[in-house]
Amino acid sequence: MLTLDWIVLGLFFLGLIGIIVWVVRQKEENTTDYFLAGKDAGWWSIGSSIFASNIGSEHLVGLAGAGFISGMAMAHWEMHAWLILVLGWVFVPFYDRIKIYTMPEFLEKRFSAGSRSVLSIISLVSYVLTKVAVTVYAGGVVFDTVFNVDTITIFGKEVDFFWVSAVGLVVITGLYTIFGGMKAVMYTSVLQTPILLFGSIVILIVGLIKVGGWSEVERIVGPNLHLIRSAADPEFPWTGVLLGSAIIGFWYWCTDQYIVQRVLSGRDQKQARRGAILAGYFKLTPVFIFLIPGMIAFALNQKGLLNVQSSDSAFAAMVAQLLPQGVTGIVVCGLLAALMSSLSSLFNSSAMLFVEDFYKKMKPDKSPKHYVIVGRIATATVVILGLIWIPVMLGLGKVLYEYLQGVQSLLAPAIAAVFLLGVFWKKTTTKGAFWGMIAGFVIGMFRLALNVIYGAKAGLVVEAEKYSQKISVMTSNTKDLILSGINGLSEKISNILGATGEQFKGMIDNASAALSAGSSNDAINYLQSAK
Repeated sequence: MLTLDWIVLGLFFLGLIGIIVWVVRQKEENTTDYFLAGKDAGWWSIGSSIFASNIGSEHLVGLAGAGFISGMAMAHWEMHAWLILVLGWVFVPFYDRIKIYTMPEFLEKRFSAGSRSVLSIISLVSYVLTKVAVTVYAGGVVFDTVFNVDTITIFGKEVDFFWVSAVGLVVITGLYTIFGGMKAVMYTSVLQTPILLFGSIVILIVGLIKVGGWSEVERIVGPNLHLIRSAADPEFPWTGVLLGSAIIGFWYWCTDQYIVQRVLSGRDQKQARRGAILAGYFKLTPVFIFLIPGMIAFALNQKGLLNVQSSDSAFAAMVAQLLPQGVTGIVVCGLLAALMSSLSSLFNSSAMLFVEDFYKKMKPDKSPKHYVIVGRIATATVVILGLIWIPVMLGLGKVLYEYLQGVQSLLAPAIAAVFLLGVFWKKTTTKGAFWGMIAGFVIGMFRLALNVIYGAKAGLVVEAEKYSQKISVMTSNTKDLILSGINGLSEKISNILGATGEQFKGMIDNASAALSAGSSNDAINYLQSAK
């Protein structure tokens, strides 16, 4: 990056700081202010926040990487924008009528406290181990590629630039989320979304011009342009893709706290629905501004016009090597916008789940200000956990978007089924919902554990070694930290799977006791609440 690019980047941060200072100076007296922006958000803020929160580094890095490797196949997961309208027209009015803040809170009203706790735990674990860690890791990949810096000197010592950029990103985003709450998340998204869209469109146009037009992309990419693959395709059979992506889409857009919280912050249902419509339009763009640039990067790489080290660095490589001075700075601002917006939304949602679903139950008589402080501490905790997980994420150097969808496919089915049946079928029982989520989560995690133990462990170590070799002056301490983190993770999973039958029985007994905390309330369903 040249001088003009740094000036543009500086102006972006000044605008961001101005918004954050304005938000922080507004007193947040209760949890509604902190977690739902005082329920006073307008449609533009809602739509921008949904889109900016959804479009994180897993899209800028992972979706472009998926386009680079497999062409249009992963576009299915981006074509479920219609489910945002289902959220705005069907689920938000329902959630608003029964007066809930969090998705686990619905399960408690409909079924039992045990069901609420199970979903909260699943959500928090998935946030820390997938979304936060993936976003931070991808951010490090972006900075490593764009700035082309291996190490920097801090207090006389060589430090890997990956760690400096990743930690700096998490700390800065964590600070403005901790002190600004949901308002900081919403209003910074208003600034970030236009920059993100502009920067990505510039990459698309410049890439097409450089490669020689769309016809040249078609010629080089060939069969990977096909959206719907054969049922016999080993990676993307159309039967599994269409059904699987729809299940993940429903879970993500209609039941995930990470997204629903944005719509619940609207001042009324009209604003919430308009925000959902805007987000739906925004959500049609990722295939064109993220996935197709990945395909263009593949074509450029094949022609020798672009040097791409790995699939996940495709988008960042285009930013660093193709754009003129000044424009590079704008696009880097877009990259930062996506990273920070995605992380800030995750931090805030995680804190809200902890306060509303755990802490208030333990200490129900505290003041609203006390809960806001606890929410900030919870946010800081999520930040720390995300940082701790980074060494393991360094080994996940393959296509991030496919990895993320793979993990979500293990979590989504049980949760989607429980919400659909709980909302629309009054005969759904507490035991059915509780054990359905438990069984789905255990089966999904068992499958993931097997992947890690028998397949991914070796792959993680290999990828970490490759990454270490790429950075010729990488410190031995950092390399050891990466590899020890991977091996430590595998050992912990092995220990969990090796638990004795007596320990497993104890887990079952505790889960059974949770069922007694409540009974099914068939009045809490869509038709009954509408009366």
